[in-house]
Amino acid sequence: MSIFSYHLVKLSLRSSLGLYLNSPEVQNIPGLIHLEWMSMMTLGSPVFSPSRILFRKVVVFAQWENEESLDLFLEKNSLGKQLSQGWHLRLKYLRQWGKINGFDIPKTEYDYDPNKPVVAVTIARMRLSQVPRFIRWGRPTEMLVRDHPGTLMSLASIRFPRTVSTFSIWKSQKEMTDMVHGRSNVPQPKRHAVAMKERNRKDFHYQFTTLRFKPLSEYGSWNDKTNIIPF
Repeated sequence: MSIFSYHLVKLSLRSSLGLYLNSPEVQNIPGLIHLEWMSMMTLGSPVFSPSRILFRKVVVFAQWENEESLDLFLEKNSLGKQLSQGWHLRLKYLRQWGKINGFDIPKTEYDYDPNKPVVAVTIARMRLSQVPRFIRWGRPTEMLVRDHPGTLMSLASIRFPRTVSTFSIWKSQKEMTDMVHGRSNVPQPKRHAVAMKERNRKDFHYQFTTLRFKPLSEYGSWNDKTNIIPF
């Protein structure tokens, strides 16, 4: 079975801008199925804020044929060597909603203990005309996830002009699904459900997927934290 990885690293401004100007030649990376790289965003921050888009903090989300291919990438590839200086998770696919091009998502869905930690990743290709609506309905959901007591880590990311993504680690799958369905014991618990209803009425995106994963292993540190997930 293929595995997925999620990477965070802080690069120099020159290196991060270099990614925008010269995207990595992903077709030349052995064992790589698909890779998305983005700049980190702070969930829930004001749209016109210096903390909204953090260009030096790079996010990479990738699918690999096997774990050996990922190890080789981190050891030998120039981008991989940079990523190895940051933090990353290795992930086992559980299930998907929606669809997006590039990844080779398994057709099988897997059961998972609702009391164990889980990781959620969303990726969307924006309809540029819908960005104002997306911001209006999306920011309350961002703040819900950011402030939720069930999250161990949460962030967003973007690659201009159309790709946006979110990432969150949850203490348990149950806490995540309770949030999705508006059952959490928090202020305004239905913010996510309301935003999804609005998206179904008129989609913000021309492609969108939510992916759920079992965390397999964690490497490195982020913001001086290690062992973020209690395996």
